Amino acid sequence: MALTIRELPSAERPRERLRTHGAHALSSSELIAILLGSGSEGRSALGIGQEILSTCRGSLRLLASQPVATLTSVSGVGTARAVGIHAALELGRRMAAEERQEGAPVRWPRDVYELFAQRLEDLPVEEFHVAVLDSQHRLERDITVTRGLLNSSLVHPREVFREAIAERAAAIILVHNHPSGDPTPSPDDRVVTEQLVQAGKVLDIPVQDHVIIGRGRYISFAEAGLL
Repeated sequence: MALTIRELPSAERPRERLRTHGAHALSSSELIAILLGSGSEGRSALGIGQEILSTCRGSLRLLASQPVATLTSVSGVGTARAVGIHAALELGRRMAAEERQEGAPVRWPRDVYELFAQRLEDLPVEEFHVAVLDSQHRLERDITVTRGLLNSSLVHPREVFREAIAERAAAIILVHNHPSGDPTPSPDDRVVTEQLVQAGKVLDIPVQDHVIIGRGRYISFAEAGLL
């Protein structure tokens, strides 16, 4: 018999993995298992989640198009669970509809915040990103440089500019989050920013800003006169 989620090692349980690594690290069946909350009739929530996905060939888009009654045909999925899955998928659709228009220029710190806040503001650890801009100030690529500890990330100019050079970036914007929710720059943030600004001058790839994302707010080095 398949192991129940409680019988799995703690590090392999979906909820623990989400808390440790973030929702993006989980498979779709693991995320569905979290929505289900528990298994049913000797089946784990993971097993039920996998069967739900199998009914739509693994496609979340097809899953969202199925009526509630179709989901309830899967053993262990009642009306309440089916409705919960539909609600989660609808939230995903609405978030996607709010995304910044593709190809729009990134000209202001608020543009940067809107691009990155959904992914970064609630993370339990720091992530340091580089937004690579083309000559029209459009986002060419988002590069994740480091995923750090709760209060510090080690960022080396070589890692920041290596892919920016490969992408022939016209400019870059530095972006990272503060898990505390307070975007106030730390002394380390200021030192790292100064190092990267100087490296950008040498490489002729200007650092246009460093935006720190907190919970519901941000601080721009350019706006604050710190760049």
